[in-house]
Amino acid sequence: MKRLIVGSRMAPIAIVALMLAPVFAHAQVTAKPAAAAKAWTMPRTPDGHADLQGVYSNAQTIPVARPANLGSKEFYTEADRIASAQAAAARAGRTAANDPEGGALAVHYDTSQFGLGGPTVKRAASLRTSIITGPEGRVPALTPEAQKRGADRRAFQQEHQWDSAQTRPLGERCITWGFEGPPMMPVGYNSTLQIVQGQGTVAILQEMIHDVRIIPTDGRPHAPSVIRPWMGDSRGHWEGDTLVVETINYNPQVTIQGGIVSDAAKVTERFTRIDADTVQYQFTVDDPKTFVKPFSGEYNMIHIDGPIYEYACHEANYGMANNLSGARATEKK
Repeated sequence: MKRLIVGSRMAPIAIVALMLAPVFAHAQVTAKPAAAAKAWTMPRTPDGHADLQGVYSNAQTIPVARPANLGSKEFYTEADRIASAQAAAARAGRTAANDPEGGALAVHYDTSQFGLGGPTVKRAASLRTSIITGPEGRVPALTPEAQKRGADRRAFQQEHQWDSAQTRPLGERCITWGFEGPPMMPVGYNSTLQIVQGQGTVAILQEMIHDVRIIPTDGRPHAPSVIRPWMGDSRGHWEGDTLVVETINYNPQVTIQGGIVSDAAKVTERFTRIDADTVQYQFTVDDPKTFVKPFSGEYNMIHIDGPIYEYACHEANYGMANNLSGARATEKK
Protein backbone atom coordinates (compact mmCIF):
# COMPACT_ATOMS: atom_id res chain seq x y z
CA MET A 1 0.00 0.00 0.00
CA LYS A 2 2.83 2.34 0.82
CA ARG A 3 4.27 1.89 -2.61
CA LEU A 4 0.89 2.73 -4.18
CA ILE A 5 0.63 5.91 -2.16
CA VAL A 6 4.08 7.03 -3.23
CA GLY A 7 3.29 6.25 -6.85
CA SER A 8 0.08 8.21 -6.69
CA ARG A 9 1.90 11.24 -5.38
CA MET A 10 4.57 11.07 -8.10
CA ALA A 11 2.20 10.55 -11.01
CA PRO A 12 0.78 14.10 -11.13
CA ILE A 13 4.30 15.52 -10.90
CA ALA A 14 5.45 13.40 -13.82
CA ILE A 15 2.45 14.39 -15.91
CA VAL A 16 3.05 18.10 -15.27
CA ALA A 17 6.75 17.70 -16.11
CA LEU A 18 5.91 16.02 -19.40
CA MET A 19 3.45 18.76 -20.25
CA LEU A 20 5.94 21.52 -19.49
CA ALA A 21 8.97 19.91 -21.15
CA PRO A 22 8.16 21.19 -24.66
CA VAL A 23 7.62 24.66 -23.24
CA PHE A 24 11.01 24.64 -21.53
CA ALA A 25 12.70 23.26 -24.62
CA HIS A 26 11.08 25.92 -26.80
CA ALA A 27 12.10 28.62 -24.38
CA GLN A 28 15.70 27.43 -24.38
CA VAL A 29 15.91 27.39 -28.20
CA THR A 30 14.34 30.76 -28.78
CA ALA A 31 16.22 32.44 -25.96
CA LYS A 32 19.65 31.50 -27.37
CA PRO A 33 20.94 34.40 -29.50
CA ALA A 34 22.32 33.71 -32.97
CA ALA A 35 26.10 33.65 -33.12
CA ALA A 36 27.40 36.93 -34.51
CA ALA A 37 29.88 36.80 -37.37
CA LYS A 38 33.33 37.26 -35.92
CA ALA A 39 35.15 40.21 -37.46
CA TRP A 40 38.54 39.36 -38.93
CA THR A 41 41.49 41.06 -37.28
CA MET A 42 44.82 41.50 -39.02
CA PRO A 43 47.37 39.19 -37.35
CA ARG A 44 50.68 40.82 -36.49
CA THR A 45 54.26 39.77 -36.04
CA PRO A 46 56.11 40.56 -32.78
CA ASP A 47 57.46 43.79 -34.32
CA GLY A 48 53.91 45.00 -35.07
CA HIS A 49 53.79 44.56 -38.83
CA ALA A 50 51.01 42.79 -40.70
CA ASP A 51 51.58 39.04 -40.64
CA LEU A 52 51.71 37.82 -44.25
CA GLN A 53 53.24 34.46 -43.39
CA GLY A 54 51.97 31.21 -44.80
CA VAL A 55 51.97 28.93 -47.81
CA TYR A 56 50.00 30.29 -50.77
CA SER A 57 48.96 29.33 -54.28
CA ASN A 58 49.18 31.96 -56.99
CA ALA A 59 47.56 29.70 -59.60
CA GLN A 60 45.16 31.67 -61.77
CA THR A 61 42.55 31.22 -64.44
CA ILE A 62 43.01 34.88 -65.39
CA PRO A 63 45.11 35.43 -68.55
CA VAL A 64 48.11 37.73 -68.36
CA ALA A 65 46.82 39.84 -71.27
CA ARG A 66 43.18 40.80 -71.71
CA PRO A 67 41.42 39.22 -74.69
CA ALA A 68 41.18 41.79 -77.47
CA ASN A 69 37.40 41.44 -77.80
CA LEU A 70 36.94 42.78 -74.24
CA GLY A 71 38.44 46.17 -75.01
CA SER A 72 38.92 48.19 -71.82
CA LYS A 73 36.66 45.98 -69.69
CA GLU A 74 38.70 45.18 -66.57
CA PHE A 75 36.15 43.04 -64.71
CA TYR A 76 33.57 40.45 -65.60
CA THR A 77 30.10 40.73 -64.09
CA GLU A 78 28.66 37.94 -61.95
CA ALA A 79 26.38 37.03 -64.87
CA ASP A 80 29.47 36.75 -67.09
CA ARG A 81 31.07 34.40 -64.57
CA ILE A 82 28.04 32.11 -64.42
CA ALA A 83 27.72 31.97 -68.20
CA SER A 84 31.44 31.19 -68.54
CA ALA A 85 31.23 28.38 -65.97
CA GLN A 86 28.24 26.87 -67.75
CA ALA A 87 29.97 27.03 -71.12
CA ALA A 88 33.11 25.41 -69.68
CA ALA A 89 31.05 22.62 -68.14
CA ALA A 90 29.30 22.03 -71.47
CA ARG A 91 32.62 21.86 -73.31
CA ALA A 92 34.02 19.44 -70.74
CA GLY A 93 30.92 17.25 -71.06
CA ARG A 94 31.20 17.10 -74.85
CA THR A 95 34.90 16.22 -74.65
CA ALA A 96 34.30 13.46 -72.12
CA ALA A 97 31.43 11.98 -74.15
CA ASN A 98 33.32 12.00 -77.44
CA ASP A 99 36.76 11.02 -76.21
CA PRO A 100 37.15 10.36 -72.48
CA GLU A 101 40.90 9.86 -72.88
CA GLY A 102 41.38 13.24 -74.51
CA GLY A 103 42.49 11.84 -77.85
CA ALA A 104 44.22 8.56 -78.64
CA LEU A 105 47.26 10.41 -79.98
CA ALA A 106 47.35 13.08 -77.28
CA VAL A 107 50.71 12.96 -75.52
CA HIS A 108 50.85 15.17 -72.50
CA TYR A 109 52.04 15.57 -68.95
CA ASP A 110 48.86 15.18 -66.93
CA THR A 111 49.48 17.67 -64.14
CA SER A 112 46.05 17.12 -62.60
CA GLN A 113 46.75 13.39 -62.27
CA PHE A 114 49.57 14.19 -59.87
CA GLY A 115 47.79 16.99 -58.03
CA LEU A 116 49.77 19.71 -59.80
CA GLY A 117 47.07 21.42 -61.85
CA GLY A 118 43.49 21.44 -63.08
CA PRO A 119 40.69 21.10 -60.49
CA THR A 120 43.13 19.82 -57.86
CA VAL A 121 44.68 23.27 -57.42
CA LYS A 122 43.12 25.90 -55.16
CA ARG A 123 42.67 29.30 -56.78
CA ALA A 124 41.58 32.67 -55.47
CA ALA A 125 38.24 33.82 -56.89
CA SER A 126 38.49 36.79 -59.23
CA LEU A 127 36.40 38.64 -61.78
CA ARG A 128 39.41 40.32 -63.42
CA THR A 129 39.68 39.96 -67.18
CA SER A 130 43.50 40.04 -67.13
CA ILE A 131 46.41 40.18 -64.71
CA ILE A 132 47.74 43.27 -66.48
CA THR A 133 45.65 46.20 -65.26
CA GLY A 134 44.58 49.42 -66.92
CA PRO A 135 42.43 50.19 -69.96
CA GLU A 136 44.65 48.22 -72.36
CA GLY A 137 45.27 45.21 -70.14
CA ARG A 138 48.31 44.15 -72.13
CA VAL A 139 52.10 44.29 -71.88
CA PRO A 140 53.35 47.37 -73.79
CA ALA A 141 55.42 47.10 -76.94
CA LEU A 142 59.20 46.77 -76.78
CA THR A 143 61.37 49.78 -77.55
CA PRO A 144 63.53 49.65 -80.72
CA GLU A 145 66.56 49.19 -78.45
CA ALA A 146 64.96 46.19 -76.75
CA GLN A 147 63.90 44.70 -80.07
CA LYS A 148 67.53 44.88 -81.25
CA ARG A 149 68.75 43.22 -78.03
CA GLY A 150 66.28 40.43 -78.59
CA ALA A 151 67.22 39.96 -82.24
CA ASP A 152 70.94 39.89 -81.38
CA ARG A 153 70.37 37.27 -78.70
CA ARG A 154 68.28 35.07 -80.98
CA ALA A 155 70.95 35.24 -83.69
CA PHE A 156 73.65 34.25 -81.21
CA GLN A 157 71.54 31.41 -79.84
CA GLN A 158 70.83 30.11 -83.31
CA GLU A 159 74.54 29.72 -83.96
CA HIS A 160 75.85 28.82 -80.52
CA GLN A 161 72.95 27.20 -78.65
CA TRP A 162 74.68 23.80 -78.41
CA ASP A 163 78.18 25.06 -77.58
CA SER A 164 78.03 24.43 -73.83
CA ALA A 165 75.80 24.54 -70.78
CA GLN A 166 76.34 28.31 -70.61
CA THR A 167 74.59 28.83 -73.94
CA ARG A 168 71.50 26.81 -73.06
CA PRO A 169 68.32 28.59 -71.83
CA LEU A 170 68.20 29.54 -68.16
CA GLY A 171 65.14 27.36 -67.59
CA GLU A 172 66.86 24.31 -69.01
CA ARG A 173 69.80 25.02 -66.72
CA CYS A 174 67.39 25.11 -63.75
CA ILE A 175 68.55 28.63 -62.84
CA THR A 176 65.36 30.62 -63.37
CA TRP A 177 62.23 30.35 -65.48
CA GLY A 178 61.46 34.03 -65.32
CA PHE A 179 58.10 33.37 -63.67
CA GLU A 180 59.71 33.66 -60.25
CA GLY A 181 60.27 37.31 -60.94
CA PRO A 182 59.97 39.79 -59.67
CA PRO A 183 57.30 40.27 -60.74
CA MET A 184 56.07 36.86 -59.63
CA MET A 185 53.79 35.43 -62.31
CA PRO A 186 51.57 32.33 -62.15
CA VAL A 187 52.95 29.18 -63.76
CA GLY A 188 51.23 26.13 -65.20
CA TYR A 189 52.02 23.97 -62.18
CA ASN A 190 54.05 24.12 -58.95
CA SER A 191 52.44 27.52 -58.39
CA THR A 192 53.14 27.50 -54.66
CA LEU A 193 55.11 29.94 -52.55
CA GLN A 194 55.80 30.55 -48.88
CA ILE A 195 56.25 33.88 -47.10
CA VAL A 196 58.31 33.99 -43.90
CA GLN A 197 58.94 37.15 -41.85
CA GLY A 198 61.67 37.96 -39.37
CA GLN A 199 63.02 41.04 -37.65
CA GLY A 200 64.00 43.33 -40.55
CA THR A 201 63.71 40.61 -43.21
CA VAL A 202 61.09 38.91 -45.37
CA ALA A 203 61.82 35.70 -47.29
CA ILE A 204 59.80 34.29 -50.19
CA LEU A 205 60.35 30.66 -51.16
CA GLN A 206 58.94 29.61 -54.52
CA GLU A 207 58.32 25.99 -55.42
CA MET A 208 59.28 26.30 -59.09
CA ILE A 209 63.07 26.10 -59.38
CA HIS A 210 63.12 26.27 -55.53
CA ASP A 211 64.38 29.86 -55.34
CA VAL A 212 64.36 31.87 -52.11
CA ARG A 213 64.36 35.66 -52.28
CA ILE A 214 65.68 37.38 -49.15
CA ILE A 215 64.25 40.90 -48.83
CA PRO A 216 65.76 43.21 -46.20
CA THR A 217 63.23 45.60 -44.66
CA ASP A 218 65.59 47.35 -42.24
CA GLY A 219 66.33 50.37 -44.42
CA ARG A 220 69.69 49.26 -45.78
CA PRO A 221 70.57 50.58 -49.27
CA HIS A 222 70.69 48.51 -52.43
CA ALA A 223 73.91 46.68 -53.27
CA PRO A 224 76.27 48.33 -55.79
CA SER A 225 75.02 48.21 -59.37
CA VAL A 226 77.86 45.88 -60.41
CA ILE A 227 76.15 43.13 -58.37
CA ARG A 228 73.32 41.81 -60.53
CA PRO A 229 71.54 38.75 -59.12
CA TRP A 230 69.25 36.60 -61.26
CA MET A 231 66.20 37.92 -59.38
CA GLY A 232 67.56 41.43 -59.00
CA ASP A 233 68.39 43.21 -55.75
CA SER A 234 65.26 43.65 -53.60
CA ARG A 235 64.66 46.04 -50.69
CA GLY A 236 61.39 46.30 -48.78
CA HIS A 237 59.61 48.75 -46.54
CA TRP A 238 56.17 48.99 -44.94
CA GLU A 239 53.46 51.45 -45.91
CA GLY A 240 50.87 50.81 -43.22
CA ASP A 241 49.98 47.13 -43.49
CA THR A 242 51.33 46.80 -47.04
CA LEU A 243 54.78 45.41 -47.74
CA VAL A 244 56.35 47.37 -50.61
CA VAL A 245 59.34 45.79 -52.36
CA GLU A 246 61.53 47.60 -54.90
CA THR A 247 63.90 45.57 -57.09
CA ILE A 248 66.70 46.83 -59.35
CA ASN A 249 70.04 45.56 -60.71
CA TYR A 250 68.75 42.54 -62.63
CA ASN A 251 71.11 40.13 -64.33
CA PRO A 252 71.20 41.15 -68.03
CA GLN A 253 70.30 37.61 -69.14
CA VAL A 254 66.88 37.83 -67.44
CA THR A 255 63.66 38.61 -69.31
CA ILE A 256 60.40 40.12 -68.06
CA GLN A 257 57.35 39.31 -70.16
CA GLY A 258 59.38 38.75 -73.29
CA GLY A 259 61.67 41.76 -72.89
CA ILE A 260 65.37 41.46 -71.98
CA VAL A 261 65.79 43.70 -68.95
CA SER A 262 68.10 46.69 -69.06
CA ASP A 263 70.21 48.34 -66.39
CA ALA A 264 67.33 50.79 -65.87
CA ALA A 265 64.75 48.14 -64.88
CA LYS A 266 62.84 48.65 -61.65
CA VAL A 267 59.96 46.51 -60.37
CA THR A 268 57.78 47.61 -57.46
CA GLU A 269 55.65 44.98 -55.70
CA ARG A 270 52.94 45.43 -53.06
CA PHE A 271 51.78 42.64 -50.73
CA THR A 272 48.57 43.31 -48.78
CA ARG A 273 46.72 40.74 -46.68
CA ILE A 274 43.01 41.38 -47.26
CA ASP A 275 41.50 38.54 -45.23
CA ALA A 276 42.43 35.38 -43.33
CA ASP A 277 43.21 33.43 -46.51
CA THR A 278 44.11 36.01 -49.15
CA VAL A 279 47.09 38.23 -49.99
CA GLN A 280 46.65 40.76 -52.76
CA TYR A 281 49.72 41.01 -54.99
CA GLN A 282 50.31 44.07 -57.15
CA PHE A 283 53.30 45.03 -59.27
CA THR A 284 54.59 47.73 -61.59
CA VAL A 285 57.36 47.21 -64.16
CA ASP A 286 59.26 50.34 -65.17
CA ASP A 287 62.07 49.80 -67.69
CA PRO A 288 62.22 52.69 -70.17
CA LYS A 289 64.95 50.98 -72.19
CA THR A 290 62.84 47.86 -72.71
CA PHE A 291 59.14 48.83 -72.76
CA VAL A 292 57.63 51.93 -74.33
CA LYS A 293 55.86 52.67 -71.05
CA PRO A 294 55.48 51.20 -67.53
CA PHE A 295 52.78 48.60 -66.87
CA SER A 296 51.13 47.13 -63.79
CA GLY A 297 49.40 43.93 -62.76
CA GLU A 298 47.37 42.44 -59.94
CA TYR A 299 46.09 39.10 -58.68
CA ASN A 300 45.27 37.41 -55.37
CA MET A 301 47.17 34.58 -53.71
CA ILE A 302 45.19 32.15 -51.56
CA HIS A 303 46.35 30.30 -48.45
CA ILE A 304 46.78 26.53 -48.79
CA ASP A 305 47.97 23.75 -46.53
CA GLY A 306 51.72 23.25 -46.77
CA PRO A 307 54.38 22.19 -46.97
CA ILE A 308 56.18 23.03 -50.19
CA TYR A 309 57.81 19.94 -51.61
CA GLU A 310 61.21 19.86 -53.25
CA TYR A 311 61.42 20.81 -56.91
CA ALA A 312 64.45 18.68 -57.78
CA CYS A 313 65.89 20.60 -60.71
CA HIS A 314 69.62 21.32 -60.89
CA GLU A 315 72.05 22.56 -63.51
CA ALA A 316 73.80 19.20 -63.85
CA ASN A 317 70.58 17.32 -64.64
CA TYR A 318 70.71 14.40 -67.05
CA GLY A 319 68.72 16.30 -69.66
CA MET A 320 71.56 18.81 -70.02
CA ALA A 321 74.16 16.04 -70.43
CA ASN A 322 71.99 14.21 -72.96
CA ASN A 323 71.36 17.35 -75.02
CA LEU A 324 75.03 18.32 -75.23
CA SER A 325 76.30 14.78 -75.85
CA GLY A 326 73.72 14.45 -78.61
CA ALA A 327 74.97 17.68 -80.17
CA ARG A 328 78.57 16.41 -80.06
CA ALA A 329 77.50 13.12 -81.66
CA THR A 330 75.69 15.04 -84.43
CA GLU A 331 78.83 17.12 -85.11
CA LYS A 332 80.88 13.95 -85.69
CA LYS A 333 78.59 12.69 -88.42
